[in-house]
Amino acid sequence: MSGREPTTDDRGRDLAVAALNEDFSQTARALFSAGSVENTLSQVLALAVATIEGCDFAGVVLLNDNVHSTPAYTDRLVDDLDALQHRLREGPCIDALSENLTFYAADLADDLRWPHFGPEASGRGVRSLLALPLFVDDALGALNLYARYPQAFGVIDRARGLLLAALAALALSAAQDHQDDELRQANLHAALATREVIGQAQGILIERERITADEAFDILRRASQHLNVKLREVAQTLVDTGEPPDTGPFRRQP
Repeated sequence: MSGREPTTDDRGRDLAVAALNEDFSQTARALFSAGSVENTLSQVLALAVATIEGCDFAGVVLLNDNVHSTPAYTDRLVDDLDALQHRLREGPCIDALSENLTFYAADLADDLRWPHFGPEASGRGVRSLLALPLFVDDALGALNLYARYPQAFGVIDRARGLLLAALAALALSAAQDHQDDELRQANLHAALATREVIGQAQGILIERERITADEAFDILRRASQHLNVKLREVAQTLVDTGEPPDTGPFRRQP
């Protein structure tokens, strides 16, 4: 028994699926190779404007401890409109953050869901807004896509937006984890370097003053308090110059 002949709608749907699959691969490669959190955010917004038809401006909003911020945007207007939504406590972005759902305003000029924000945004030249939730580690966020014209985002555009938001959240989490690992490594190296220079300074004092390691460390500590500088700096000065640290009027008891 022969199957049904593919229709024009079937072929169109297959082409759309193939296009989305290609978008997925290309977007994933671009985002996960961006590197730092800042570069990843920039890449997310560049891809939004370049690959989603009708998107004129884009921005990312993050919510940490009930504090909103817009760490990345393609145009100052995005930051202004994000701030306006937060000030008015209404808008697609606010709803996307609070309900963890996608919100699409096809025409802000007459969208009754946002009676205050809609006309304000329309008056500033923005008619469409697609707000997509982001889940980045412990922070909530939203990817906001702005367009000058009404009805700017069709079904395929909204699907691309969902795809980009999902990949952006994963890429940002990976970038944040990498950044945290680098910070931990840097802190570890700094701690080891500090212990090394303090040990060298103690060794100098032990040999010069014929004292114990604890007594040498106490001299460094008192000099740090007296001079109001970090103990590591006191130790480094002693190692570099050989000059005994100034501990103030207090003298060690014989």
